[in-house]
Amino acid sequence: MKTLFTAIVFSGLTVSAAYAQLAEPKQVVVLHAARLLDVAAGTMTTPGEILVRGDRIVEVGTKVARPDGAEVIDLGDKTLMPGLIDAHVHLFLHPGDEDLQTVEESVPKRTLIAASAAKADLMAGFTAERDMGTEGAGSADSAVRHAINSGMIPGPRMRVSGNAIDITGGHEDAIGFNPEQKVMSNATYADSADDLVRVVREELKGGADFIKIYETGKDSEVDGKFHTPYQYTTAQLEAAITETARQGTHVAVHATGEPGTGYAVAAGVVSVDHAYQLSDATMAAMKAKGIYAVPTFTITEYFADHASTPEGAARERKLQAIHAEEFKKQLAAGVPMAVGSDVGPFPHGTQARELELMVQYGMAPLAVLQADVLNGAKLLGWDAEIGQLKAGYFADIIAVPGDPVKDIAVTKSVKFVMKGGVIYLR
Repeated sequence: MKTLFTAIVFSGLTVSAAYAQLAEPKQVVVLHAARLLDVAAGTMTTPGEILVRGDRIVEVGTKVARPDGAEVIDLGDKTLMPGLIDAHVHLFLHPGDEDLQTVEESVPKRTLIAASAAKADLMAGFTAERDMGTEGAGSADSAVRHAINSGMIPGPRMRVSGNAIDITGGHEDAIGFNPEQKVMSNATYADSADDLVRVVREELKGGADFIKIYETGKDSEVDGKFHTPYQYTTAQLEAAITETARQGTHVAVHATGEPGTGYAVAAGVVSVDHAYQLSDATMAAMKAKGIYAVPTFTITEYFADHASTPEGAARERKLQAIHAEEFKKQLAAGVPMAVGSDVGPFPHGTQARELELMVQYGMAPLAVLQADVLNGAKLLGWDAEIGQLKAGYFADIIAVPGDPVKDIAVTKSVKFVMKGGVIYLR
């Protein structure tokens, strides 16, 4: 067992009896709490116990075996549940001007920021995440993932995309700066199908687990209707998807509205992130193909609350209202949902607000939890190892006060975090 410390202070929050960064899994632990949530079945076991050996769950029930030497941890009036999953994060961003961060801050500095962000997310109960682009930091997310996996730093299990891909003059291409200054894009340029294949190969060579492509932008609202230009045709996206499939992975897209959302779904992406507006045909295709929408409501709320002008705040709130109405249509159409917050431009460790907003805009709490841990695990390709409290699964376990099926807001007050048998918050 590596060094322990009795208290740490992170983002203004005192966390008692936390493990240090290089903690190792205990040999045998029994967790006991007032309740245990089976998210898949939607049932609550009272009381609930979990037997953990090393990094895996061995037994789950109202009373489990207590082998000699096992440490029994009584969490009291809490609910044991699987660790949360955020399917859309940006470890390399922090609150402030996003474009200037990528211009003014070095990649080494941003990598240190990413390590701190990963720790904050883990301490908030997010034991697995999908990093959706380093915003100009290249393959540095692969280094952060490796550092987490090797025990050098604490953080969630990570799927990383490297630098995202964009067209010249596209959504992330330093629009608004003097073109003569040649300010770098926050994504990697690809202006044709051949470019896409080349860049996909470069990103995967650099350590990316999957590929992120910007398919739409810049967004606007005119007379209550949402507009956004597409960036790649279906055929161009298919070239990228064929190349990722050859290498055993897939493409996710930033796509906010038609026709780009439809092009992406027709091409066969794994998720449509943001998904402010989807046509009836696109929604039907997503349901048929099992393509996830990842709504990302929290980022828009944050931008509205922190806009520099009243006009900017009004624009963001109008966009959120449009998105909320479209979200209801998507739910009615049976579009599969996963949970992603777009955290980074707002503070890491606060993104459980996304679950709360999805309930506010029309989903039942249990459905949101299922979208988060079950669909999230599938989207990350780990559904046989995380997302459920089952024997043989990784011991990625959190405890929250109260019943999250009755009050989803309790996910914002995680009191215990275990990842792979290591206790990080207790």
